Order: sequence, then C-alpha cells, then structure tokens
Amino acid sequence: MTDASPEPVTDDPARTDDPAAEVESDAGSDVEAVPLLAPAEGVPPVASYPSDIARAAEFLAGGHGPFAIDAERASGFRYSNRAYLVQIRRAGAGTVLIDPVNHGGDSLTVMAPVARVLATDEWVLHAADQDLPCLAELGMTPPRLYDTELGGRLAGFERVNLAAMVERLLGLQLTKGHGAADWSKRPLPPEWLNYAALDVEMLLELRDAVAAALAEQGKTEWAAQEFEHLRTFVPQPTRRDRWRRTSGIHKVRDPRTLAAVRELWTTRDGIAQRRDIAPGRILPDAAIINAATTNPDTVEGLTALPIFGGGRQRRSAQVWLDALARARRTDDLPSSSEPSTGPPPAARWSRRKPEAAVRLEAARKGISELSQRLSVPAENLLTPDTVRRLCWDWEPPADDAEVRPAVEGFLSAAGARPWQRELTVPVLTDALIATADAAAPE
Repeated sequence: MTDASPEPVTDDPARTDDPAAEVESDAGSDVEAVPLLAPAEGVPPVASYPSDIARAAEFLAGGHGPFAIDAERASGFRYSNRAYLVQIRRAGAGTVLIDPVNHGGDSLTVMAPVARVLATDEWVLHAADQDLPCLAELGMTPPRLYDTELGGRLAGFERVNLAAMVERLLGLQLTKGHGAADWSKRPLPPEWLNYAALDVEMLLELRDAVAAALAEQGKTEWAAQEFEHLRTFVPQPTRRDRWRRTSGIHKVRDPRTLAAVRELWTTRDGIAQRRDIAPGRILPDAAIINAATTNPDTVEGLTALPIFGGGRQRRSAQVWLDALARARRTDDLPSSSEPSTGPPPAARWSRRKPEAAVRLEAARKGISELSQRLSVPAENLLTPDTVRRLCWDWEPPADDAEVRPAVEGFLSAAGARPWQRELTVPVLTDALIATADAAAPE
C-alpha cells in the first residue's frame, strides 16, 4: 500500500464500524450532553418502490445545500458489501430513507433519479471510505465531498466516531445503536429505522462545526486536499492471496496443509458468494484450519471434528472432503509465505539491513514529533507504509543537496498530497541526512 490509498487507521479504539457507538464525554467537559432519542421530524417512511424512490428524489431536489448521507450494510451477515438502506438529509427537505434492494427492478435505473439530484451539491459523510463503494454500486458518486470523521482527525480530536464528535461539538448524545445489525433483514424494525435516521440528523451541523475547528487551526486547505483525494481514489487490486488471510494460518507451515487451507477456503468462498452469505457463517476459519491440519478422508473422520459434526455441516461433508482430496492431488503447492511486494517487517531490519533500521527509527521519530506539534495523527501526515518503503529503498546520494528533491519525488510518486509533502519532506530530509553514515551490514 502506498500514499495513493486513503489513510486507514489501525489499532485505533476511536474508530468503529458502528458510527453511533457509545462514547465517553471529553476529558474536562462538565456540560451534560442532551440525549438525541428521535429525529425532530419523526422517522420518515421507507421508500421501497420505484415510484416512492422517484418521489424521494423530488423531495430532495426541493431542498438546498449539501446532502448528509449514510448507508447501512450487512457486514458479517452477507458476502456482498451492498447498501441495504440509504439515508439522506438536506436542508429544506428533511430526511428520506431509501430501500435500494427491494424495489423489484434494476438498481441503477431505479436509483437514477436520486443519483441525479445528489450530483448537484456536496456530500457530507462520516467515515466516507466505508460508504462510498456501496453507494457507487447504486450509480451515486459525489461531485464534492466532506468527511466529518477525517476532518476530526485532522483537527486533532482524540475520539472521532460520530457519537463522540456530535457530543463534543454539538452537545448532543447519540446512544449506542444497531450499526452491526443484519440490515438485509426485512421488514426493518422501527427502532432500527429510528437509529438510521438519527445518523444523518445532525450531520450537516456537524460538518459546519468541524469546518470551523479546522479553519481556526489553519487546516482548511489540508482537509480539502484529503477530501478530494478520497473522493477520486480508485483502489488498486490487492496482490495478496485472499485465502492467506484465514485466521490461524500462521500456525501452518507444511505446503500440503496450506494447499488444503486454500482449497477449503476457495470452496467456502464460492458457496458464500453464490448464496450471498458471509463466509464465516458458511464455515468458520477455525474449522478450515482444523480440517486442513487433520486432513480426514472419510465422512466419519470429518464429522468427528468440532463444527463438522453439526447437522448443516454433515449435509455438506462431501463438499469439504472433495476439497481436501483436491489438495492431496495437486502439484501446485503454495509456499509457506507469499512473495514479498515490499519491505520485510521492521522487526527484521536490524539484522537484514541495519542502515535502513537506523533510517526508519530517525524518520519515525521526526514524524512523531511533527504529529504532536500539529495535533494530526502520524498516519494522516504520511502512511506508515510509505515511510517504511522510503527508508528501506533509500540509496544516499553523493551530495546532501540532492536528498530533499529525491524525497519530494518519492513522496509524490507514492501519492502524498501537497500539504503532506510540504510538512514531511523537510523532516524526512533531515532524518536521512543525519543517518547517512549509518553502518552498512558487514
């Protein structure tokens, strides 16, 4: 991954797939937040039929200004990442809830009136990278974008889920909701629809509050570049074998056993995709690892294993046995590790390339100090992968004067935005020059 991709934040307790997750009040705040229990105008009816969806589009067209948008998916329940409910709010129009799946027609055709209206003004989303792909599947893409979560990160807020930011900036409390629910369920329960409508109830006001905070800190242009990058970002296909993401695969080293994991995973994935069910609900990863390691060749042997003894798995026993048989016959045995497409894990650098390890330590220190000074997360200043690749691949030029333009060129090719390069190039240049005499491996 390079800086051409949106900056995902890993191991961050502030980020959650449930945008209305329960939050604590900001430290030092003695103002009690007002609970926001229901939309001010009530929960609107769900537009499900083509005629209803067309009327919803007309309703939105009668409003003015940006659109607050959210989408609910069924992650963990369905194979696809499609939207099962779309919520849109606009000043002068209020909120509409649209069911984009049960209209009985072609989704692109049915949703076209909504897409045309949405193309007329800015979209406001929270954690836009989660919702933009499923909205694009419906033919809806933003002409301009404002991401309140990303804006909160650039503003230096420690907690940036929707509920935390609404409480901090607007003094309102969103209670824990149904973000992780199975939104493919029909009919949708009233309490779920109430939760969904609340997700966009205050989003336009939140956008203005975030914009004010960024303006006060002189970060408006930084945010504008990040929003445009996110809006126009086209993900590159991953080169990694997806089956290697099976939980517990790190315990498997034997190539033949890895082949069994691959066959079981591929079989499960095909079933899941065909039935539009989350793969883990077809067969858990732990069962794949167990079967591949045990490698039974009879129904009795397979069903003696945990999970496979259940009624549903007993009926599918031959499917899994056939996958194991294919693994035993194949000559295409995978290696215990994938071919590297980038630097090795940083923990190995001191042994394999000590001069790179010295560079990385200095670069990380410089970026960390810059992050603290600007109150911007280090990963938003520059993706960690870009810093690692720079330090691993770096070949010190003969003249120190050549370092800065070389760093600038590297970051530009990696997709770093102008504001990021303006801030990080001097820091990385100093780090690379200061470590230029790092000892090469003997």
